[in-house]
Amino acid sequence: MSHRDRDFVGSIPEIYDNFLVPLIFESYAQDLANRIGSLSPRAVLETAAGSGVVTRALTPALPAASSYTVTDLNQPMLDHAASKQDEDARLTWRQADAMNLPFENSVFDAVVCQFGVMFYPDKDAGYTEAHRVLKPGGTLIFNVWDRIEENEFADVVTNAVAEIFSDDPPQFLPRTAHGYYDKDTIRAELNAAGFQDVRIESKDDISSAPSPRHPAVAYCQGTPLRNEIEDRDAELLGKATGHAAEAISDQFGAGEVSARIRGYVIAATR
Repeated sequence: MSHRDRDFVGSIPEIYDNFLVPLIFESYAQDLANRIGSLSPRAVLETAAGSGVVTRALTPALPAASSYTVTDLNQPMLDHAASKQDEDARLTWRQADAMNLPFENSVFDAVVCQFGVMFYPDKDAGYTEAHRVLKPGGTLIFNVWDRIEENEFADVVTNAVAEIFSDDPPQFLPRTAHGYYDKDTIRAELNAAGFQDVRIESKDDISSAPSPRHPAVAYCQGTPLRNEIEDRDAELLGKATGHAAEAISDQFGAGEVSARIRGYVIAATR
């Protein structure tokens, strides 16, 4: 993973929330919220909260007497998430590194993370920390994307952008966002951190957008793929986005477009 793969800065958080969240994240966030809510936890920790899509879905599902600590390493993303959330006394916002959590041992009933584990430079440390802060019998629930070929918009965008930068194609999406999907590896790493009863299930969905340009902007300008494009030639961001939109239109049509997405939902018990 490149050190720039975790840089959600500048206009990326807003574009991410306005374009990428409705495109691929909302249904998975609601799924995680339903799973956590069914546990009726009194204390919840969210790591790598991003722009707050899980926070917005999960808060109404939690008991009135619960506490919900929302964290992210990236302060601009956390600020954006807090700005989108109604005031709620149960919520605490805190910048935190998921691999070095600033919490005591055995204080949370559930830890949740939506599509954030892929960005951990040390997944063993992230899992160990989640295990440490969970109460005995507590649950870690998170999701990851399947390989990029099972996520059609991401795959088409990656190939289109590679045509613009054929000598050094950006690889953020296959390398990081869609680079951590081997179920045996995930299970083994969770077991090594002390987790028991690891359950992994696939979740397929359809991603829809009003036009081919919507997913092109979402991926090219609302993720760290933008950093890779601008590091090569900032003046080509618009051209790369347009070329990705053309590629999506060629494959899925010129009007409203839909494509397959697939992730894995993982639950593990301390």
